[in-house]
Amino acid sequence: MLKTLLLFIATALAEIVGCYLPWLWLKHGKPLWLLLPAAVSLALFAWLLTLHDTEGAGRVYAAYGGVYIGVALAWLWAVDGIRPTPWDVAGVLVALAGMAIIMLQPMK
Repeated sequence: MLKTLLLFIATALAEIVGCYLPWLWLKHGKPLWLLLPAAVSLALFAWLLTLHDTEGAGRVYAAYGGVYIGVALAWLWAVDGIRPTPWDVAGVLVALAGMAIIMLQPMK
């Protein structure tokens, strides 16, 4: 389970970096060359999704979403300097509960 969680976190970070760099370029006038590491990061994200040992791509995407929400709010705090609200934390806990239900279900 820890290996799966760490893989989900790495996957989320790759996606967030891949989206954050173009956001910096578009919203804050940062250099165009940031799109190159963004593309590499998004390719890494797609590859990391294939490493998850779960039956069906849709199940991986659904479970990954819960972890993504938590990592995105950690990014909000660590990178953007905005502390998550109690509502944010509650949302993360609900999303992680949903992820756990999906990932820990009995398999045939």
